[in-house]
Amino acid sequence: MPSLPSLLAGAMLGSLVFYALLGGADFGGGVWDLLARGPRAGDQRRLIAHAIGPVWETNHIWLIIAIVVLFTGFPPAFAAISTALFVPLTLLLAGIVLRGAAFAFHAYHLHEETGAHRWRTLFAGASLVTPVLLGLTIGALSSGRIDADPLIFTGDTASWLAPFPLSVGALTLAAFSYLAAVYLILETEDPGLRSDFRIRALWSAAAVAFLSVFVPVIAAGGAPDFYRALAGSDWSVGVMMFNATAALGAYVSLLLFAYRIARLCAAAQVALILLGWGLAQFPFLVRPSITFASAASPPATLRLLLLSLAGGAVLLFPAVFLLMRIFKKEALSGRHRQKT
Repeated sequence: MPSLPSLLAGAMLGSLVFYALLGGADFGGGVWDLLARGPRAGDQRRLIAHAIGPVWETNHIWLIIAIVVLFTGFPPAFAAISTALFVPLTLLLAGIVLRGAAFAFHAYHLHEETGAHRWRTLFAGASLVTPVLLGLTIGALSSGRIDADPLIFTGDTASWLAPFPLSVGALTLAAFSYLAAVYLILETEDPGLRSDFRIRALWSAAAVAFLSVFVPVIAAGGAPDFYRALAGSDWSVGVMMFNATAALGAYVSLLLFAYRIARLCAAAQVALILLGWGLAQFPFLVRPSITFASAASPPATLRLLLLSLAGGAVLLFPAVFLLMRIFKKEALSGRHRQKT
């Protein structure tokens, strides 16, 4: 039977997967808002605002769950991470807040105020930078460069301004943009908009595929312990094969205009990337010295935390399902006619 720290580690990973698949696509939408061009640029931005509007606040719940589990279940690791990565985490939080505020001010007064373009620029810019910071933080945790003792902020940037964390940041940005493009195809019936986001999905799929190979290559030198766990474990071949299959399935489905299948494959591909990272990172929370077991709170606290997560899940999942059913029924069911 898995230990209490292992169960909570799985809960954190699951929360990050949900955040990537749902909240990550919202950030990707901001990227495509920034890159909207051509005669349909205004329509593209309106579609993005329409798709994000009902759900963007809810999607942050998954990141909040992961953070709460971290500081409640593994306080020494939370202290080490928040100290060593103070700068990127502060910028990450600022990006999340500014992006949300800018979207709220812009989306609810679209084209009705003289300063709307400033809010749009802030929303798009924060959507571009924040995923990079999130990936950079994840890469830093795996790099083996974070020194947890002493827990004094020195301003040292070597743990996160390095090729490996930066490459993970680039992969995160590409993956979020990829998901957004694939999802947005089914948010509209307009054949022109579908074509626009199909092209963006194909290009971003190629970027994700390239970076999925490039990041492990960089890891060999920048995070050698993580690389050995990623490439040399019993599960490695299976996860990589499933990931490649999902990537190929998404790309072929996009070429064949099978958008619902493409959406499922793209989501599976990103989820498998995170699963591979989580399996390679385990049992470390922060390489090379902080494991889930060594940083865990007392068993009584962990049991209470698990019970709280289970009780919360009984309320959270039906609520999210109902939200999606109300606001995303057509997009999720694929009821739109697929015009080509």
